Amino acid sequence: MDYKKLADLLYPNVKLTPKDIFEKYPPRALKDGEVVSRFAPSPTGFMHIGNFFQMFISYSLCKVTNGVFFLRMEDTDAKREVEGARVFIHEILDRFGVKVDEYQTLDGKDIGNYGPYVQSQRKDIYEAFAKDLVARGRAFPCFCKKTEGKEEVLKERETKFIENDEREYDPCRDLSYEEVKAHIDNGDAFAIRLKTKNTGKERIVFHDLIKGDIEAKANAKDVILLKSDGIPPYPFAHAIDDTLMGTTVVVRGEEYISSTPVHLEIFEALGFKPIAYCHNPSVCKIGENGNRRKISKRYDPEARMIYYFEEGYPANAVLEYLLNIVNSGFEKWRAQNPDANWQEFRFGINDITAVAPIFDLIKLNDISKNIIAKMNAQEVYENWLKWAKEFKPSLAEYLEKNKEYATKVCGIDRGGLKPRKDIYKWSMIEEYFSYMLARPQETEEIDSIDNYKEFLSEYSKDFKLPTEKDEWFAGVKLVAEKLGYATDNKAYKANPEAYKGNTAKVCEYIRLALTGKKNSPDIYELMTILGESEVKDRLTIK
Repeated sequence: MDYKKLADLLYPNVKLTPKDIFEKYPPRALKDGEVVSRFAPSPTGFMHIGNFFQMFISYSLCKVTNGVFFLRMEDTDAKREVEGARVFIHEILDRFGVKVDEYQTLDGKDIGNYGPYVQSQRKDIYEAFAKDLVARGRAFPCFCKKTEGKEEVLKERETKFIENDEREYDPCRDLSYEEVKAHIDNGDAFAIRLKTKNTGKERIVFHDLIKGDIEAKANAKDVILLKSDGIPPYPFAHAIDDTLMGTTVVVRGEEYISSTPVHLEIFEALGFKPIAYCHNPSVCKIGENGNRRKISKRYDPEARMIYYFEEGYPANAVLEYLLNIVNSGFEKWRAQNPDANWQEFRFGINDITAVAPIFDLIKLNDISKNIIAKMNAQEVYENWLKWAKEFKPSLAEYLEKNKEYATKVCGIDRGGLKPRKDIYKWSMIEEYFSYMLARPQETEEIDSIDNYKEFLSEYSKDFKLPTEKDEWFAGVKLVAEKLGYATDNKAYKANPEAYKGNTAKVCEYIRLALTGKKNSPDIYELMTILGESEVKDRLTIK
């Protein structure tokens, strides 16, 4: 077979050569240790936390080494592409503050020297390398149609497989030039397949940056390199694109370990040096049966990255949580550096967890509580308003009209050495402080309605809000003592039957009247924010 003649027959209009391409994509000028990695999503749906987890590892490795992080859109599956998915991918990265060095903008402009950063725009590159492989006898055209329901094709394949023992050679690999030409003259569409060198009995060992050396069966399949529409599947496109774009580390899910032998033979056939792989474990959850399972968008709302914005988690809280499951050393570092930016944390590839992390929403909530607790009232207000504008416009309208008051509400129990840590997402503030936005319609259980009404009736008479907390509390004690409540705890503990209760009990009554709850932030602070008129109105039994 004259393979060059065959290549020209298949691709008469392809004049671009691998040499031409490499001249356009020269090696990157990198310093020792600098990592070049990428996020290469398919715009076939909304972003999953597993994809984001891989992206975050790639991003972090690039940033801690002053390397290059780029975005490549792998849009080779046009049938599955979801409208708006590309916009969503950019939006998620932007929301989380992920700064991409090289990418294609949504209006089609390439930022960087190694584009196009969209695979569907690189067909000429893939065809050039496919033609070169055919010309060197490492690939061949396949004219087989889809095998579903094609009994004669299935039978032919089965026969070939039996004849070749463990090999999975395609029946078109041995077509003569004349047979190929007859197909071409007939206008038959063709795919390009790799002509594997292996027999199905060879073993290989490849190195994974997380898992170490892995032994596996070598590829023995004539895998598809280009589909009949000229679009490459992932293995071929990835080998070419990551090589040309100067990728030094490919971070991807461990489900790709089984197909790595295919990828390595493609690298070898192309004459490329294999790129280092970092197969990270999947993010898991504990199922109802107690076993680990992969986190799922179908069953787990937190698997969708937009969930964290719908709920109102600060972006930094999610990123810090992911750092916890990427590298357990982050938690200790955070304890030693409570005020540092998470980006100051340094870790290398060897520090990435090799064990499938269990997603723990409680842990995320704890991290988020600590982050929000450090914010001042203005920061909380601004974040709450930003969330409300997107997900609850009616609340946003209220917050904007009542900015000063809402900011004071956001400052309740904030600051000081021990700020409250009850809030971990913006969506819960409205319910948490619902009694500050409107008079409570219901109250928690009251031990004695008569005592409750009696105290509030007396306390609300000629109520004036003092300017000092001590003065306010002294007034509470005066009314309590007048009505038979103990103002001395020692006396109350010694003879509780002699009193209706103590000052803690009357403070509970006040709290119930103002908030409907037995537990709340400091009563006097709430009163000063509500204002004298509103407080008196709530203290008045209606």
